[in-house]
Amino acid sequence: MIAQILAKILGSANDRVLKSMQPIVAQINSLELEIKSLSDDQFPLKTIDLKKQYEQGKSLDELLPEAFALVREAALRTIGQRHYDVQLIGGIALHQGKIAEMKTGEGKTLTATLPLYLNALTGKGVHLVTVNDYLAKRDAEWMGKVFNFLGLTVGCLQNFMDDQERRNVYSCDILYATNNELGFDYLRDNMKFRLEDYVQRDLFYAIVDEVDSILIDEARTPLIISGTVEDSSKMYVDVNRVVSRMQKDLHFEVNEKDRLVMINDKGIDLVEQAFNIHNLYAVEHLMLLHHVNQALRAHALFSRDVEYVVQDGLLYIVDEFTGRILAGRRYSDGLHQALEAKEGLKIEQESQTLASITLQNFFRMYKKLGGMTGTAVTEAEEFFNIYNLSVVSIPTNKPMIRQDKSDLIFLTNNAKYKAIVEDVTERHKKGQPVLIGTIAVETSEKLSYILKTHGVPHDVLNAKQHQREAEIVESAGLPGKVTIATNMAGRGTDIKLNPESIKAGGLYILGTERHESRRIDNQLRGRSGRQGDPGESRFYISLEDDLIRIFSGDSLKKKMEWIGMKEDEVIESRSVSRIIEKSQEKVEKHYYEMRKHLIEYDDVLNQQRIVVYQYRLEALEGSENISSLIKDFIQDTIADLISSHTNNRIISLVQAQKILTDIAKLIDCSENEVYSLSDQPIYQEQFNERITITLAQRYELYRSNINKSTFTHAEKWLVLETIDQAWKQHMLNLDHLKEGIGLRGWGQKNPLIEYKKEAFVMFKEMMNGIKQSVLFHIFRMKIDHFDEHALEQKRSRELEEIRLSASSSESNQTNNKQIRHTEPTLGRNELCSCGSGKKFKKCHGK
Repeated sequence: MIAQILAKILGSANDRVLKSMQPIVAQINSLELEIKSLSDDQFPLKTIDLKKQYEQGKSLDELLPEAFALVREAALRTIGQRHYDVQLIGGIALHQGKIAEMKTGEGKTLTATLPLYLNALTGKGVHLVTVNDYLAKRDAEWMGKVFNFLGLTVGCLQNFMDDQERRNVYSCDILYATNNELGFDYLRDNMKFRLEDYVQRDLFYAIVDEVDSILIDEARTPLIISGTVEDSSKMYVDVNRVVSRMQKDLHFEVNEKDRLVMINDKGIDLVEQAFNIHNLYAVEHLMLLHHVNQALRAHALFSRDVEYVVQDGLLYIVDEFTGRILAGRRYSDGLHQALEAKEGLKIEQESQTLASITLQNFFRMYKKLGGMTGTAVTEAEEFFNIYNLSVVSIPTNKPMIRQDKSDLIFLTNNAKYKAIVEDVTERHKKGQPVLIGTIAVETSEKLSYILKTHGVPHDVLNAKQHQREAEIVESAGLPGKVTIATNMAGRGTDIKLNPESIKAGGLYILGTERHESRRIDNQLRGRSGRQGDPGESRFYISLEDDLIRIFSGDSLKKKMEWIGMKEDEVIESRSVSRIIEKSQEKVEKHYYEMRKHLIEYDDVLNQQRIVVYQYRLEALEGSENISSLIKDFIQDTIADLISSHTNNRIISLVQAQKILTDIAKLIDCSENEVYSLSDQPIYQEQFNERITITLAQRYELYRSNINKSTFTHAEKWLVLETIDQAWKQHMLNLDHLKEGIGLRGWGQKNPLIEYKKEAFVMFKEMMNGIKQSVLFHIFRMKIDHFDEHALEQKRSRELEEIRLSASSSESNQTNNKQIRHTEPTLGRNELCSCGSGKKFKKCHGK
């Protein structure tokens, strides 16, 4: 109560933020007449002047009023649009590294020009991140006129570009690109063997358009660059044949709430009989068990035309949030192949991860980040906790007059669809445009069939009509037009109304069921009522809808039975709507915890990734760096070898002998050449220092006897190749660890803490292995036949293949990891592959 009274007196936190921006808006407006008096030719000169002021020490905040005033006038002269005051507020919020929540039709694209221009004055390059290539190209061409008028360069990153084209667009002052292209370029750059081959600059400032879609909806999907592994298509076919005979509850159980499927004893018996084995859970049958689990998921949890579609003999994933086909995306860990086997399609090869990063960790690398969306407040906590981004709700330019009607609740889907058709038919006849939102392709096609049988003309916008998307969306506001859209397909394109449509009541939004997320429902509603237009929205709910059935079925069913509701009846009930919203909150919290869980685990990998990529960078930066790096490797390796034998201050003769034997084998020399033992006490610190100096001198001598340039390049290739191979294997090992770590919960241990501990040990072992492997080869290197040009060409071909297939990289939308065992050469201090947990030298390396 006290908090509510204070809020009324002092205003909400959002009100206070908006109030703090008003003086800045007043400053910008006060410059309008002065800027209007400038000739067109003076605008680029003004940009040069602002850049000089920045170089001389003025902050961007001090330059903001004049910069924003210049952009506003430039936009008016080039594209005929003038920024409203509320757009200036949005621009200030974006510059301050906040998320600007701006309703549909309020001009987010134009708003972004303000902070993009201001931050581009630094010369560091700024990025506008969009959800697809079409929007990136459209906005770059549209807003590019404004920036070019001001004397800045604008680039648009597209999927088909080669490295030189990418380098060119990254060098522009302002770049429009998709999140995937930016992330994949970061990963590919960190697989290259020459600095001059890098395409990206440092990540300085980005504005993420549709920020909720990119940083929340896609946050669980890492960007993955992968390579193919051995073909196992026959296994998928054989397993599918067995699993397709299984029956739910008899052979396996399904937990729809958590999307889990578990094989039971009868199911295990069936598999063991089919494959003539005695124990499905035996170590030698782990791969078979993995195939069975994925086949069960494919049959029990994934439905055609809901999670995926089949077109022209190929299986495509459908984005659960937009209903779009995710062209080139594939489920990982064999799930995609299991679905292909289920549908009787050709089974494509599996792949192994070469590099990966989550969108969460990629965007957190930017020095400053801002975001725009029509719906962010419901996820404000997550934006702040994970990205340190606060949300500012920007007022609309004109009052919003859309009427959001109460939900209509039905007992069955049949009754619901009947009522929908009646409502749509009536509105179509009176000339009111209708947008029907569904959450699955299957629903949109079913509804389309029903409308056809009732003679209602309409367009369908779902994953199968992706190519016509913009055309369908643009015409959705015509009088009497009926459009069925899967979720938020068409997001980013405004639905504009003509006078007849406005007269008929504006755009009517009809939701066929509630989405798991309130935010997606709000996005659907937000398609109507733009810029003060009239409009209306309503959701039709059935107790058979998945969200209701899984999360609120029992309580709602009892409520309906209590009031004596019949199948053909409909009710409007605020209390029922509240129950549904509570269900949505539960699901949202569940998914938030999953994303939080993912980032807690990925933070471990991310810290390790940063270290590994820094080592790569040092190796790439030239002769002095690589020499210094090798000497660091010598120092670290000696310290590790000594500590692996003893931690005592005084080393025994036996221990010293063993250490020297290891070192002599490592650098290919006799033990006496490393250190001459005597009867005197051997102090660890002096022993370490003497051996380190000896090896460093030996390295310098070896280096001086070979052509310096050739040797440096050979060293660089050796270090990079060793790091890349070890890192690839380490990522696989971490996947393996993550899969098994959940079992620690049974031992009353925190799985995350255990994962962090073991991942750190594994990382240390990997780094030690890299250093020892590099030294082992350095002191044996024969470079008579070293052909750097041939190696560079080979690497370039590999990276080009990776670039061309990046869009085919698997989307990691599965919890179970397939463990693909390889047979690497183990360093003595690496963990033994037998699984004992011991170092190789103390296990099978004895």
